[in-house]
Amino acid sequence: MVSPEIPQNTGNIARTCALTGTRLHLIEPLGFSLADRYMKRAGLDYWEHVKLQVWKDFEEFAAAYAHRNLYLASTKAKLSYDQVNYQAEDVIVFGCETRGLSNSILERYPQQLIRIPMIDMGRSLNLSNSAAIILYEALRQHGFPGLL
Repeated sequence: MVSPEIPQNTGNIARTCALTGTRLHLIEPLGFSLADRYMKRAGLDYWEHVKLQVWKDFEEFAAAYAHRNLYLASTKAKLSYDQVNYQAEDVIVFGCETRGLSNSILERYPQQLIRIPMIDMGRSLNLSNSAAIILYEALRQHGFPGLL
């Protein structure tokens, strides 16, 4: 998640990550403190099970994961998220709630932009719902490894 702004969304995504064994990357700046009570409440008692890594900026994150496929979720993408053959080590990147990912980030990965099909109403699905939809498709393609 690049510069998430709403603690409840991050808490919900953290809960999804905890229950799927998925690492959660938060890329600063964050629009809240990690100690925020709303974020903690949204994640309930799952925080101790979250594999969390915080990065100072997108450049640091991108350099660390340069050897992996990065898929960037954007309403500007043409490719539907379900048309990707996800590999086990692929990374899915989401932007902040109000602006999404910056054009400079999107332009770096033009072939890896994915979207969730929806009616164009000038708004998009909630970030935590979008993260769950795409993550579960990637997990489904691999037979939900390690999940009951």
